[in-house]
Order: sequence, then C-alpha cells, then structure tokens
Amino acid sequence: MAASTLATQIHPTALVDPGACLAAGVSVGPFAVIGPQVSIGAGSRIGPHVVIDGQVTIGSDNHIFPGACIGLEPQDLKYAGDNTEVVIGDGNRIREYVTINRATASGERTVLGNHNLLMAYSHIGHNCRLGNRIVIANGVAVAGHVDIDDRAVIGGVLGIHQFVHIGSLAMVGGMSRIDRDVPPYAIVEGHPGRLRGLNLIGLRRSGLADADNGTVLKELQLLWKLIYRSEYSLSQALEQARQQQLSAAAEKLVAFLESSCSAGRRGPLPAQRP
Repeated sequence: MAASTLATQIHPTALVDPGACLAAGVSVGPFAVIGPQVSIGAGSRIGPHVVIDGQVTIGSDNHIFPGACIGLEPQDLKYAGDNTEVVIGDGNRIREYVTINRATASGERTVLGNHNLLMAYSHIGHNCRLGNRIVIANGVAVAGHVDIDDRAVIGGVLGIHQFVHIGSLAMVGGMSRIDRDVPPYAIVEGHPGRLRGLNLIGLRRSGLADADNGTVLKELQLLWKLIYRSEYSLSQALEQARQQQLSAAAEKLVAFLESSCSAGRRGPLPAQRP
C-alpha cells in the first residue's frame, strides 16, 4: 500500500508538538520527541527515543533508528541562537544514536542528500553538506563545514577535520586520520591518512571503469601516475593535465585538486610513496 494512503501513527508515549508537520504514513515510536519546526515526509519511520528539534525538514521514506538526535544546537562556541536548519532528503537510513547538528549562523544549513547510510554513533557536525548514496560506518566523527560527495564510503571509528572535502567514490579506510581533502576515486588509509591509489572496486561498481570500453579508467590511471608517481610537483602535474583533452571523470579529479590547492583550503592529502 502506498505511503500516501496510510495513516500517520504516533505512539501514545511520543511527544509531538502540534506545530510539527507529519505527512501521510509517518510512524513515530515510543518516547520520541518531535519539535514544532519539524517537517517529516511521507512514509518515514521515526524510532523509539529519537529527538528531532529545531528547524528540520526530512523527506520521504527515511528510517531513523532509536536514540538518534537531529537538529539540536551546533557544537560551536560561535553559535548565538540563530534559527538555522537541517535538511534531509529521501530514503536515508540513520542508525542508532546518530547525531546531526544544525548549522551555526542565520540562513545556513546542514544538508544530507538521498539514500545514504549513516551507521550507529556517527556524528555529522554543523554546516556539513553530504550528497547521495554515501556510507558512513560506525563511530565516525565528521566535524563542521565538511563536504562529502556522492557515493563516498567512510570506514569506521575515525575523525574528519573541519572544512575537509571528500570527493565522490572515495574510499576512506577505518581508523584513518583525515585532516586534508580526499580526491574523487581515491583510496585513503592510515594515521596520518595517505592516498593509496584509485578505488578500482568503486569505479567498477559505478560503471566508470567500463565507460567508453575502459578508456575512462585507463585515462584516470594515467592521470594518477602523472599527479602522484611522476617527478612533477602537484601544481606542475595539474598544468600538464590541463594540456590534455579530459573526460568528465578526469575533469572532476583535476578540478577538485585545483580547488583543494586554492587559497583558504586545507589542501589534498599526500600520496603514500612506493
């Protein structure tokens, strides 16, 4: 039966403010608390003891597991009480005791896209922006102002420094230290974190490895050797890359690194030398 034809179900022990907006088919479990500025889309399931407060917009078909806390004040000493937001898309799985803080200053948002899996005890700090189909494993602490692009996979029990950018299809190994940007398609591991090579499994699963009869993968492999295995400095390697006709996938990698090296950025993680 479609969610739009189902009644909203609120457990008698749940505290749902009359100002909250719950669409058809939303279920709210025992002892959950939902504040007056919360909007939850059709078919979403809110588990026991979940707290959702502040200005929070949640899309459809999300499953939020017991004990998660979403939209509470940011853990930021600059926070002055502004009415900031959390915006969550559709089809996400937010597991036990995940925390997602709202943004710091007026007009700002913390954003989670669609079809992501946030495993138990992970934390998404203020002003983070996460894309789609990301997997974040247990016990990951994501500091404020972090961007994570589509289909990245973040291993468990690690910290990501504030203002870091993690590119699409990146794979970050568990218990790594991530204090600088992680390029698209890269595998990162270690303490401190170091680039280990291309995420070949992720590229195959995404279809990029087979695109144009494998020429995209070959281009990325040659580009990786130019940037990380040649005698050129990073800036020189990027200049060399710009002299080539780049596919969309290669352009994404080069543009990411150029942005990461720009003023005010943390810069990319270095590669592990063979």
